[in-house]
Amino acid sequence: MSHDEPAAAQQVFPGHRWLLPSALVKELDPDPGRSGRPRRTARDWVVDFSCFVLAVFIGLLAADTLRGEDLPQGYAVLDQVLGALSCAAVWLRRRWPLGLAVAMVPIGFVSNTAGGAGVVALFTLAVHRPFRYVVWVALADLVLIPLFFWLRPDPDVPYVWAMVFGVLLTGAIVGWGMFVRSKRQLMVTLRDRARRAENEARLRAEQAQRLAREAIAREMHDVLAHRLTLLSVHAGALEFRPDAPREEIARAAGVIRESAHEALQDLREIIGVLRADEPDDSGRPQPTLAALEALVNESREAGMKVTLDQRVTDPAAVPTSVGRTAYRIAQEGLTNARKHAPGAEVTVSVTGTPGEGLSVAVRNPAPVGPVPHVPGSGQGLIGLTERATLAGGRLEHGPTADGGFEVRGVLPWG
Repeated sequence: MSHDEPAAAQQVFPGHRWLLPSALVKELDPDPGRSGRPRRTARDWVVDFSCFVLAVFIGLLAADTLRGEDLPQGYAVLDQVLGALSCAAVWLRRRWPLGLAVAMVPIGFVSNTAGGAGVVALFTLAVHRPFRYVVWVALADLVLIPLFFWLRPDPDVPYVWAMVFGVLLTGAIVGWGMFVRSKRQLMVTLRDRARRAENEARLRAEQAQRLAREAIAREMHDVLAHRLTLLSVHAGALEFRPDAPREEIARAAGVIRESAHEALQDLREIIGVLRADEPDDSGRPQPTLAALEALVNESREAGMKVTLDQRVTDPAAVPTSVGRTAYRIAQEGLTNARKHAPGAEVTVSVTGTPGEGLSVAVRNPAPVGPVPHVPGSGQGLIGLTERATLAGGRLEHGPTADGGFEVRGVLPWG
């Protein structure tokens, strides 16, 4: 949990913290900079004062019953002194709930005026400590109730009814305290769930942003790599042949201008689709299998030797998404062949029938001479492998036996 979450948690109950118990505020809004016991809120002071008044009131009622009992004078004074000290100890109930409740078991058995403080201590224990501590203290009180009323009977209440009242009162105090504790735990649990939901929502948003970046990078690579390699080929031709005929220079310049225009148009198209969160079928039509021949012709115009072997029974029946993936595989294969095997003859094969799948293969032999180093990280093939897997197919690539390279994709159809 980050340190900025508590600041966000404070906004859950701004201006109403004084209405909550300090223990609950510590659970809902922990402060890493503050250690030890939490500071009392205004509600704590009101509740503590009310508990003190209740303990004193019950103690005074019990003190009146001392007059009807045949007790030694010193014992009556001790009873009242213990009762007064017990009422004063009520203010310590938040700091030592277990210790106060355990101490009140023998004191409540000896002092009748300490009964109110014992009630408050048992209730506090049930609110602030787990049930295993509460049950032992409550059982000790229940065991001492018959002995207490046998040694100090109430002249106005029969012995049996006095025991029944004591047992019911103890059970009611424990039940009320456990109810308050469960309600607080429910609030803490709901707050934890809300925090986890916020964290998960933030993580999902970050993941969506990352996936969007990856989608942009993958689509830009697939679309722009082909165009930029064409620009590189024609620009290189102009650089190494400055004495070429004027018509050839004009034609190369026109191809460069057209490729740059197409690259810019494709870039605008990609960004527009991703911003609008629309499928690729919206706006400008995306290239599919039908555009494969135009792609090959474009590569031939750039000076590549490309052979197209297309044996598809019904190209129009190929699903759009499958045809688009096949187009991207062929485009990436031609781009790689142009960069790593310039001058080599490239073969593009497309075969398939409905129900059997669509196969796309791009092969090139070993380059005829030394190949200059071309920067590349292989991200295009990685992205195509992921694209083919998402389409339900597979993509394989690697060197061939004759020293060339092959990219083969198999996609579902039908």
